Amino acid sequence: MLETIPLYSQDAYQQECEATILAITERNGIILDQSIFYPTGGGQPGDVGQLIANGNSVDILTTVKDRDTGELIHVAGEGDIPFQVGDKVTAKINWETRYKHMRMHTMLHLLCAVIPCGVTGGQVGADKSRLDFDLGEFEVDKEQITENLNKLISENHSVTTQWITDEELDNSPDLVRTMSVQPPRGVGKVRLLKIGESVDLQPCGGTHVKNTGEIGKMLVSNIKSKGKRNRRINIVWDND
Repeated sequence: MLETIPLYSQDAYQQECEATILAITERNGIILDQSIFYPTGGGQPGDVGQLIANGNSVDILTTVKDRDTGELIHVAGEGDIPFQVGDKVTAKINWETRYKHMRMHTMLHLLCAVIPCGVTGGQVGADKSRLDFDLGEFEVDKEQITENLNKLISENHSVTTQWITDEELDNSPDLVRTMSVQPPRGVGKVRLLKIGESVDLQPCGGTHVKNTGEIGKMLVSNIKSKGKRNRRINIVWDND
């Protein structure tokens, strides 16, 4: 397996980096020695952007991890790739879209703080995001959730990361809010996202903002029934 240093997990605000091409696949996939491009995962879309070198550029339409090898692959558009293995390139992400994903992903953690129920699914989007909850007897109200979310956002809670071992996570199962998907194990440690002192703490490998105040005002657009116990809560930007 070709290993790519995940710069996005070290600094989510880095918008470009220099990298060396390790491989080019038969399906126009490009593997780099290091990358700021976040691969699709955890409900967050893969980054888009460009690779640039020697006056040539290639559009990256998405970024994924190979299901079999775990390699991080930058998926280029159709056509010949004007690069070769060993070439040094400048990798640039579409920052506007990435930053919206960072804000939205952090906001979904706040939604978990507002609704203390198991999460059965979710999706991060640039303009609309959602989480599905197994509510049981817990009652939800669109206006109340919106008010609670915006209160947490306006309180400017810090957003930080910390690491625990696989064993520590196994001994603290309540940290895992997702009911159908478990955080990856096997590398010896798991990254936790922490908001404030006690707002939210759970495993997450996505990209996030440094402070909840960066998210901006949000709005619960609707709540949809997805079964007897499941409800889908959709969130959008409040542009009023």
